[in-house]
Amino acid sequence: MKNFTTIILALLFSLGFAQEPAGYYNGTAGLTGAALKTKLNAIITAGHKDNGYDGLYNGYPTTDSDHFYENDGSVLDMYSERPNAADPYKYVHGQKKCGNYSVEGDCYNREHVVPQSFFNSKAPMVSDIHHIRPTDGKVNGMRSNYPYGAVASPAFLSKNGTKVGPSVSPGYSGTVCEPIDEFKGDIARMIFYFVTRYETQLAGFSTGNMLGGSAFPGLQTWERDVLLQWSIQDPVSPSEIERNNAAFVFQKNRNPFIDHPEWVQAIWGTAVTDTQAPTAPSNLAVISTSTASASLTWNASTDNVAVTSYKIYVNGSFKTNSISTSATVTGLNQGTTYTFYVVASDAAGNLSPQSNNAVGTTLTDSIAPTAPTNLSVVSVGSNNIAVEWTAATDNIGVDSYDIYANDVLMGSTSAVSTNISNLNPTTTYSIYVVAKDAVGNISPQSNQVSATTLAVGTTCGNEHFDNLLVVPNQYSTYNWVSNGISWTSEDSRTDETINGKALTIRNGSLTALSVPNGIGELTVTTQLKYSGSAGTLKLFVNDVDTGKTIPYGAAGSAPITTTITGINTPGTVEIRLQQNGATSNRVAIDDISWTCYVLMGTNENGSSKSTFSVYPNPVKNGELNVSGKDLNLVENAYIFDFSGKLVQTIAQPFKNSNKVFLKNLPKGVYVLKAGTSTAKFMVD
Repeated sequence: MKNFTTIILALLFSLGFAQEPAGYYNGTAGLTGAALKTKLNAIITAGHKDNGYDGLYNGYPTTDSDHFYENDGSVLDMYSERPNAADPYKYVHGQKKCGNYSVEGDCYNREHVVPQSFFNSKAPMVSDIHHIRPTDGKVNGMRSNYPYGAVASPAFLSKNGTKVGPSVSPGYSGTVCEPIDEFKGDIARMIFYFVTRYETQLAGFSTGNMLGGSAFPGLQTWERDVLLQWSIQDPVSPSEIERNNAAFVFQKNRNPFIDHPEWVQAIWGTAVTDTQAPTAPSNLAVISTSTASASLTWNASTDNVAVTSYKIYVNGSFKTNSISTSATVTGLNQGTTYTFYVVASDAAGNLSPQSNNAVGTTLTDSIAPTAPTNLSVVSVGSNNIAVEWTAATDNIGVDSYDIYANDVLMGSTSAVSTNISNLNPTTTYSIYVVAKDAVGNISPQSNQVSATTLAVGTTCGNEHFDNLLVVPNQYSTYNWVSNGISWTSEDSRTDETINGKALTIRNGSLTALSVPNGIGELTVTTQLKYSGSAGTLKLFVNDVDTGKTIPYGAAGSAPITTTITGINTPGTVEIRLQQNGATSNRVAIDDISWTCYVLMGTNENGSSKSTFSVYPNPVKNGELNVSGKDLNLVENAYIFDFSGKLVQTIAQPFKNSNKVFLKNLPKGVYVLKAGTSTAKFMVD
């Protein structure tokens, strides 16, 4: 359910942006029940434009971009979005479309909230964006064609808390899917739209234990009651309003239950609600503790319908949820006594009396880990040094490692290797590592190693294709390793030359995978083979179109050598050259090389100072203030950790203020890149 602030934002959003065009809902005044539903059917059917199933992906950048949670323009996926925490993964529109998948985060596809098997995938239902959302492929597959309802004991639980399992909603005991609370109202209003838009066709659809077999009410009674309750619990949100407006532009009709949520009650009436609370959990006990956690068990509550979860409280404050009768509470302090109790909840949100109190004391740990050993340098760039070491040991467990360069803390990691970035070129660094356990005991230092960063402009990687196996006249996918870098090419052939052997792509791409030390600028030679007109290749770094292109001349022209400057992306990167459009031009590529990433002490236009500064430094409250000129012109800001890994992207970061809100960043050293300037800061 949205909190009060979100409801206020929704109101302000609805006031600030147009809803339905004037007169769009003419003729609805005074209508209720089936008459109102039928009138709305006529309104939202008129003008409905079917853009086709493939066209959905063209609509999603406007209808389903995240402008309200991370506000980074990524795909807003109701099956992976965590409204109050870091998302487990995210998708960029147009990238990682399914395809095959095996786990969450592999790819995204199109989720029919009303399954397309109900209507045999017929148009226009199969491509109606009002009930089809972009979602993770794995979770979509697990949801299958099940209806929506409440789940107490999930057989599948997604990384954001979406459940699939036996229904505990009154009136139905089959398998259902329960989304997180944030999207329950969204789903309800999408289904209300569907049974209104297609009411004249419902009799010919499969019910799927969800739809009704007639125009009114259009839903199974049990499903209607679930959706009525969800629509009340989760009011219309700003993201729904934005989506409805964008969908209207895309397919020329609207979801009336977003514009007028009161019509849900006017048509379907009031849900039959459950007001009976579960009984109190009993026999709560602390069965074990560690230095930072406590494990609890209790006897199950009972309920007239079903218990769906338990809320665990620590010293009177809510800590976490559990769907079973046990839980491990983490994040506790060592040597501290805590009081716990548990409250049961049912699908309607009724809460039981609290259980008995249980008291437990966490353990005390004063033993430090052993020193990490065998620290060594793996690779060196202009601004970074990669190192690895042998793990330390601890009586309970090693939590993390702190990495020091010239006695300055550069960051922390839980792994036994890291890439220390944001260093100065041509500088010698003495590096050591210490291990820490969960309570902060620190090991002795590891052995020290020294390394000198490279000069700016030093080549970090190259490929001349000299060792590429020649396969005559065959376009295929090729994979190989050269100079320690893994390469892959698609729709490509290996039997052409420029300055020697060359790799020729048709409608495919050439990709360098997991390239260390980042990329500063790239140089490559190209030549069009056989026939065709001049064109360009696109350059992608980390699956992001850089906006920079690599030209090639018309067939018969001399090779062109191009240097692309200003790429400057740190960390381990992926570099991809790809045809700019499906031209079928056969472009040979040779002598590709790139320089290391360079941390800009000045901006890339050569000014003597960065164009902005940041404060406070270190950051303590998650808010980083930025001052400087022309910040309103910055389209995207990027935050990298000390290893060069991109950890946060902010679209239009300075549209409303000069503050950057950091997203749950742990303590460490970071770099903010906005436009062509960078600034280093610490999180304390």
